[in-house]
Amino acid sequence: MSFDVSRKEAQQPAPPSTGHNGNAVAVLPSMSTVTANRLRLNPNTEHKPENYEGLQLEFSPLLFSSLERYLPPPMLSLPRDSKLHYMRDIILRYSPDGERIRVQRHREYRQKIISHYQPLHRELYTMHASNFFAPSFLKAINENKEEGFRSIMAEPTLGVFTFEMFQPRFCELLLSEVENFEKWVHETKFRIMRPNTMNKFGAVLDDFGLETMLGKLMEDFIRPISKVFFSDVGGSTLDSHHGFVVEYGIDRDVELGFHVDDSEVTLNVCLGKQFSGGDLFFRGVRCDKHVNTETQSDEILDYSHVPGRAVLHRGRHRHGARATTSGQRFNLLLWCRSGYLHPWRMVQHDTQITVAHISLICIVSFRTGSFLCFQIV
Repeated sequence: MSFDVSRKEAQQPAPPSTGHNGNAVAVLPSMSTVTANRLRLNPNTEHKPENYEGLQLEFSPLLFSSLERYLPPPMLSLPRDSKLHYMRDIILRYSPDGERIRVQRHREYRQKIISHYQPLHRELYTMHASNFFAPSFLKAINENKEEGFRSIMAEPTLGVFTFEMFQPRFCELLLSEVENFEKWVHETKFRIMRPNTMNKFGAVLDDFGLETMLGKLMEDFIRPISKVFFSDVGGSTLDSHHGFVVEYGIDRDVELGFHVDDSEVTLNVCLGKQFSGGDLFFRGVRCDKHVNTETQSDEILDYSHVPGRAVLHRGRHRHGARATTSGQRFNLLLWCRSGYLHPWRMVQHDTQITVAHISLICIVSFRTGSFLCFQIV
């Protein structure tokens, strides 16, 4: 049994049409400082980075928080402004002009939405674990042991884990928030970017203010599980995410073709509503070269969605969604990514700058004793 597998990727803003080259002035550290303070090759996972939210930045605050873990030990005790200045200089120095322009435009796009859209349920925008999660899931996370995780999980096929995750109230609130956002989009005729290249309906949650909450969801609740079960694909170094809701139904996306995700680890949680059909089907993990090879009998899994119940799997695990034959189905998707494991993946697929994209360039140039500025194509 073989399929033609597509790669589902995040939708990106249109390329800039202006002639502006996006150059910015950056005060770089001296060569002696650079030599003494080389970025770490591996992130310091024990370090708790600063919060860069609320600052006027060209790049995502989460990027600076992630990059901070790569700073040399002597710099970790410096004031936040000093670390921010140092990291900003690195980013401006080593990111291509076109990339800076594109990222800045995406930041402006998000800011325009956030400044005009009025959230309906503000309690969703900050992590409230006891109100969001099922008690069994929260207990396993607090214990943080493999046996605890396995006690709440089923593994119907190798590498696909299912478990009760969200309380019904959380699912209801998130659905209501998404519907309120889409109502605002319709009334204001605001053009939004859809979640990825395959889904034509749905919303990117990060774009209207939920980025910080979803970052906490990944860091504090998905990464501990991924560290145990997906260490081979960077589960312990997940440092960025793409969070969105997809919609299926007769007047929405009906089904989703066979594909792999643009992630290391994918969280997929059904939020509701009433629906028939829409089963997920899984057909094993493959590398890029063999992504269309035949499926073995022990790799076949068909999974029926249950509201509040999560599916966690490798992004490379081939899967698709069968037709939703009646009603409407909404699912929360969180693509969790490790820039350290695949430093060039985000660049190759033209998505936002990643920590490893920047840090690897800087590490190479610092160790050769010179500033090498080059464009990545």
